[in-house]
Amino acid sequence: MSDIVTTAYSAALDAMQRPGPKRLHALAAMLGGDAPDIADGSALLTHLRDVGPEDALRQQFAHTLAAWDHEQSSATWTDGTSRNTAERRAAVIAALGVDEPTADLFADLFPYAAADGPIVIADDWEEWRTPERRTERNFYWAHYHRYLLDKWRNPDAVADLDKATEEVVRRLSDPTRPVAYQAKGLVVGYVQSGKTANFTGVVAKAVDAGYRLVVVLTGTTNMLRAQTQRRLDIELCGRENIEREISPHDQKAHEYQDDPDWKRDRFVRHGGRPSDAGYPDIHRLSNHAGDYKRLKMGFSALEFKGRERNRKFFDAANLHTSDARLVVAKKNARVLEDLVADLGRISDRLGEVPVLIIDDESDQASVNTVSPKKWKEDSKKRTAINRLIGQLLRMMPRAQYVGYTATPYANVFVDPSDVEDIFPRDFLIALDRPDGYMGADDFHDFDAELALDQRPLETSKERAHVRYLSDEPDDDELRRAVDMFVLTGALKLYRQRHGTSYRHHTMLVHEAMGKDSHRQTAALIGTLWNTAGYYRATGLARLRDLYHSDVLPVSRAQAPTLLTPDNFDDLHVDIGEALRLISPADRNSSPVIVVNSDKDLESQQESLDFDKREIWRILVGGNKLARGFTVEGLTVTYYRRATTQVDTLMQMGRWFGFRPGYRDLVRLYTTPDLHEMFEAACRDEDFLRRELRQYATPTEGTKQLTPRQIPPLIAQHRPDLRPTGRNKMWNAKLVLKSSPGKPMEPVAFPSTASKMRHNIEQWKPLLAAADRTVRFAVPGASTTYEAEIAVISHAALLTVLGNLEWLADDTFQPELAWLRRLSADQLARWVVLLPQQTRTSTRRVVAGHGPFSIFERRRTSSGASFRVFSEERHRNAAMRIAGVETATPDPGADGLRGESTGAIILYPTVERDNLDRGQDDAIADEKVTIGFHLVTPPSTVPAGGKLMHWVTVDKTNPGALVVDVLP
Repeated sequence: MSDIVTTAYSAALDAMQRPGPKRLHALAAMLGGDAPDIADGSALLTHLRDVGPEDALRQQFAHTLAAWDHEQSSATWTDGTSRNTAERRAAVIAALGVDEPTADLFADLFPYAAADGPIVIADDWEEWRTPERRTERNFYWAHYHRYLLDKWRNPDAVADLDKATEEVVRRLSDPTRPVAYQAKGLVVGYVQSGKTANFTGVVAKAVDAGYRLVVVLTGTTNMLRAQTQRRLDIELCGRENIEREISPHDQKAHEYQDDPDWKRDRFVRHGGRPSDAGYPDIHRLSNHAGDYKRLKMGFSALEFKGRERNRKFFDAANLHTSDARLVVAKKNARVLEDLVADLGRISDRLGEVPVLIIDDESDQASVNTVSPKKWKEDSKKRTAINRLIGQLLRMMPRAQYVGYTATPYANVFVDPSDVEDIFPRDFLIALDRPDGYMGADDFHDFDAELALDQRPLETSKERAHVRYLSDEPDDDELRRAVDMFVLTGALKLYRQRHGTSYRHHTMLVHEAMGKDSHRQTAALIGTLWNTAGYYRATGLARLRDLYHSDVLPVSRAQAPTLLTPDNFDDLHVDIGEALRLISPADRNSSPVIVVNSDKDLESQQESLDFDKREIWRILVGGNKLARGFTVEGLTVTYYRRATTQVDTLMQMGRWFGFRPGYRDLVRLYTTPDLHEMFEAACRDEDFLRRELRQYATPTEGTKQLTPRQIPPLIAQHRPDLRPTGRNKMWNAKLVLKSSPGKPMEPVAFPSTASKMRHNIEQWKPLLAAADRTVRFAVPGASTTYEAEIAVISHAALLTVLGNLEWLADDTFQPELAWLRRLSADQLARWVVLLPQQTRTSTRRVVAGHGPFSIFERRRTSSGASFRVFSEERHRNAAMRIAGVETATPDPGADGLRGESTGAIILYPTVERDNLDRGQDDAIADEKVTIGFHLVTPPSTVPAGGKLMHWVTVDKTNPGALVVDVLP
């Protein structure tokens, strides 16, 4: 009966793909041959209650319902509802006509996704991806979709990918559009978070829609290019398109003849040659074995001929009867020059061909970094790759350019007025963080109040995953990291013996970018390995100690459901096997592979093929492992390389990614300063995404933000860590920024004595006004704390804020400009809080007033900005005083609420360990910084909802330094 139910309902869902939801049980009964118990729905209920999440029909229901939840159609069945809402799901259930038990089961098994979804910042565009066009030709997408359902076993993740890729494809130009338009966009993901899966889906949908030349530009290394080619061959091109290239007389003459996935039939299948079913074949002009090469006499492979010669090639009659071409090329000048030369030989019809250019790692090599000082008058000098990409775009007016990166800073700093450059003028899409992803914030305890060793191991990310190194390299620390690599490998094998499968186990050592340094490090690791004594009592005793002091407690706390033996002796067999895999006898007992551009090491690096073999090695390298290339099975990282740019730093974070079944084993060995740098970079990234999401929502039907206005949203939490290289920075200026009902906490205060004394002088009126004490609740606890309270006018606070000195002239100025514009109806008064600590020993007289509690805070390692002032326990009261509801009631705060009232928390602060003894004594003005955390009331929302005001340099009119950006 189960097979009959699956067949009937699967056919019903397939039949509803184009028209939308219809009467489910009736349609299934008709298509299932009127089988019993189908018409009344009881058979479906029984089936779905009995099967698990891996069931094919259950997965099909999950994906189909998610697709209808997200559908943008105005079809009758939507009943005017917005997508991804409870109202939309109710409309779907009504259209399906299912009974209440079935509806309840659907709600339980397939809850609608109310997630935020991708963030989309876009200019106006012409909508062409109607539901009809999406479904009438979806050959490659349907097969890719089916492949992912089988591979991921996660219908929700596949549905999310469908939504995210559709946001990209719908903003490309209609390939059948009579008047050519060249869209340029940027897709921002996370480091090693699945961007390749996204652009593979975009390519699949684009080929289905009619794009007939796809050029995928990978990074700058052969390793990354080959990895990308293989992914596209397996998941998009498929077996039939590759077999078409193989001579029937020489079945072994192709690049996948020894590939285990080819032998196991894991390449996607299309059920026959696509052209035999009326769909385009994909002709590969590059392959896994080699990059694009000059076609010479075979350049006819790039000729595009339509069936209807009297019509343009972009006519639907020609597009849908012609084949597609795929080029996967690394960003190398010689390779791209060959492609440009070959395309130039067919230039007479190239303007009619819809082309899609995917630029993976688009902030690397693609951006023009030539100094403007070197430009000639009326002409820009360009770097080689930037020039060649521009040439491709000029040659092909129907080409669409989509960049992909996890670090978008260089791309959005491109001059938007340069029509030949790759600025994403049409759209920027920030992808959601995928489930199961381990990113930068999984290695930090942001704003933690407790010392590291006092934080609960169950919740502390730093205690679980980060191991601090001394500032100078120490052989014992490196040996300890190698010991951890052996132990975690053994634990993987132990778990594998009990049912969990792991294919790869790797360690990354990244200290510098020089080839000589890599050789020295590899030699040192070899020495440490040979003297480790893993087969003797001394080595085993060291492993035992590390297991019981680190591995076991972390795994017990972080992953209690995964197998981790209490007794170290249970791992003896697995330790031996791990040692054998890491250093097999046929490789001179070396556990190391050096990965760099050294020609002498190329044969060694060829063994680093995660697709063909299991890799259990320690990888030593630099830039070649720092971008795009996925290090599979990465568990232990030893990282010491510093940089001054956020994008470079984040791209070196190869320890980010998916770690199924061994997330608890991941360790990062690094210095405290480098860890702080990653924290600042993570805050920069989080700030950008939060700002984009806030400003992506239209107000009164008008968008607040277009791609050319993105750069001012990029924050810099450390002065010594720029977003990207200086030669990529775009000249823009944000002059007003509104934050109604949102906290503001600047940290860039000066450290010079004269400026600190000046600032203390400004705060005196507020300190003097603190004349009473109020007790406030601590969120999540039964305790309370006291704060000294003052109430002042908005004008009084503006006077203070307007006279403060900062590290940079533009610090806090956009926010201050907004505060000055507010009317008395919006913001009339401020409640000032000075929290008092329980320990009275920290109280001092400040500027002749008090005593007040003094807080100790750290500046960044560069000695510039403070890291943070406020504490979570104090923020709840400020929010409630300002009229913002929170989860924790607080009578003390609620009693201070009022019309047009804001709240500001003051933190008299000294740098850590600089508070002199002397309770209630006066503290010198030049030692104290008063940091603040302020919250404005919701009444400060600007008229019309516009949250920002911009100026930008007008490069077409050098005499006008700034001009307002048009709304």
